[in-house]
Amino acid sequence: MIGLVIESSCDETSVSVIKDGREILSNIVSSQIEIHKQYGGVVPEIASRHHVSNISYVVEESLNEANVTFNDLEYIGVTYGPGLVGALLVGVSYAKSLAYALNLPIVPVHHIEGHIAANYISHPDLKPPFLALVVSGGHSHLIYVKDYTKLEIIAKTRDDAVGEAFDKVARTLGLPYPGGPEVSKLAENGEATYKLPKTKFENYDFSFSGIKTAVINLVHKEGDNIRKADMAKSFEVNVVETLVEHTLNAMKDLNIDTVVLAGGVAANKYLREYLVKEANKNNFKAYIPELKYCTDNAAMIASAAYYNYICEEDKSKFNILRNLDLNAKANLKIGENNK
Repeated sequence: MIGLVIESSCDETSVSVIKDGREILSNIVSSQIEIHKQYGGVVPEIASRHHVSNISYVVEESLNEANVTFNDLEYIGVTYGPGLVGALLVGVSYAKSLAYALNLPIVPVHHIEGHIAANYISHPDLKPPFLALVVSGGHSHLIYVKDYTKLEIIAKTRDDAVGEAFDKVARTLGLPYPGGPEVSKLAENGEATYKLPKTKFENYDFSFSGIKTAVINLVHKEGDNIRKADMAKSFEVNVVETLVEHTLNAMKDLNIDTVVLAGGVAANKYLREYLVKEANKNNFKAYIPELKYCTDNAAMIASAAYYNYICEEDKSKFNILRNLDLNAKANLKIGENNK
């Protein structure tokens, strides 16, 4: 079963052709990082306009690399939330038009479920159930994946997501956009010598507002005397230890023996190493996606689309005539598209 899937939730225009949910035939990504770098972050209107300019070319390139034609496709998938509403609308509109023209089913996909599904591509042996640690610019969640399309939120951040905290700390330290990779790069030359707070709750929820504020206050207090590399390392160690500690506690209490890492922050080297080390120490299995599938890309969305499609008993749910009113949902909740 071959599908073509579109991802345009933020500042990457990406299209992937996938076979049977795990074999990636192509995964073309057109990034706008250099465009938005001059503004210190993503400008939604500019992102949307570039998606409009790029999407037809990216679709063509993806088909060419996969060595397939429109006639070989059996469904069209697309990210419809969460994300920047204008950017999402470009992908959704193109997907609906393509599906209508080809008379193919259209499969809507939740962006975060796509990040989790990236692990299916990197690990052919991986199957639910498992616990997913989702870490990105907008999400810090623990999600129990009962089955391919059945997800339950176990914990989430009560304020800043970890990726958001990384970006704000980067800005405070005078580092360029995107901030997360820059903080990690700087941390490689530092030591965790600054004492920073950790927020704990009775459940497994996260909070990164306190540590973000502590970093900002320390930087302002020390001024030119701040040891930036040490601060970056102290921050990184603190948040990674918090993420992994909460994850392992949930696994022990809920009797779950497998954990997967997902989201843009899954590219963080220290987090990847620390999660695997601590999981092994506790006799848990840990899976992490390949680096190329951590940041936004259509391959991960394509894997999720495949399982959404084959696991749905009522295939009329994906009938194009029924889904012509499909709309972008900027604040789409996890699991909402499976109800």
